[in-house]
Amino acid sequence: MVKKRYYAVMTGTIIVLVIFALYALCKGQYMISFEELVRAFTGKQVQANVITVLFRIRLPRIIMAAAAGAGLSAAGAAFQSMFANPLATPDTLGTSNGASFGAALAILLGAGTAGIQVSALFSGLLAIALVFLVSGASRRNVSILTVVLSGMVISSLFSALVSFVKFVADPNDVLPVITYWLMGSLSSINLKSLYTGLPLIAIGTFILYLIRYRMNVISLSKEEAVSLGVNLPVVRTVVIVSAALITASVTAMCGVISWIGLLIPHISRMLVGNDNSRVIPCSIVCGGLFLVVIDTLARTLTVSEIPVSILTSIVGAPVFILLLKKTGGVLK
Repeated sequence: MVKKRYYAVMTGTIIVLVIFALYALCKGQYMISFEELVRAFTGKQVQANVITVLFRIRLPRIIMAAAAGAGLSAAGAAFQSMFANPLATPDTLGTSNGASFGAALAILLGAGTAGIQVSALFSGLLAIALVFLVSGASRRNVSILTVVLSGMVISSLFSALVSFVKFVADPNDVLPVITYWLMGSLSSINLKSLYTGLPLIAIGTFILYLIRYRMNVISLSKEEAVSLGVNLPVVRTVVIVSAALITASVTAMCGVISWIGLLIPHISRMLVGNDNSRVIPCSIVCGGLFLVVIDTLARTLTVSEIPVSILTSIVGAPVFILLLKKTGGVLK
């Protein structure tokens, strides 16, 4: 019964994702008919503007939205399982704040889009490296609480550095750019962005998918994990590094995107149960669908684009409240 429900949920979500992605390709300030869409994908002659909008603007953006949503959801599900904390998110260990500092600093120094993305990615990975250095996360005897506390310290440090950059930035020119970037947007995504950020997101997500069967035991004690044949420090390290790759890459490409890594894993558990072998794949598909929908709304609701994190918060907060009411305030 559980397997049938799982396969039904996965099949239905994938079908909806494909249908909505096709809709998103047509929808926008420059409307494209479904007939033109089919002609473009089948190699038949269409207007040059249609080709440009489809393959240089919308398709890369939709692919990145699906990948980012999938990666953040998988990372959130993995962290919630590892820390045994239903409120854990992909930026629990400070990767997001680290990437934000790198981007803010690059904007302050006048770097272009590519420079901002590279700086954010490097700074995000630096943050997780500092967490490993402070906590000794790869050691056998380190407690998960030590890792979490180290992440809080590093996150707070980089948050302060972001605030300092905003303090010294020109309030007329630079500060608004930093503020808008920190609210999250996929407006700068193009083919080059896919080449830069998509591989790391895909690698991190794929690794979490591969080790999904072991995630049911990573919140257990060392003795319990050993009795089940699981090398706890290695699995935890792989989870942390994979989630860091995803979070740093998404933040570098799209800015800070909130709520997805917190909300989608809980929705997935309600749909397919608590077994991480099902939760991780379901989170990947549902997260991709969620962010594609949100990003499409962000660029089509108004003439000027709405930052993605504003919409994820507007949608995420009420949905999370409904989840709390449905579960009686007990999230797993």
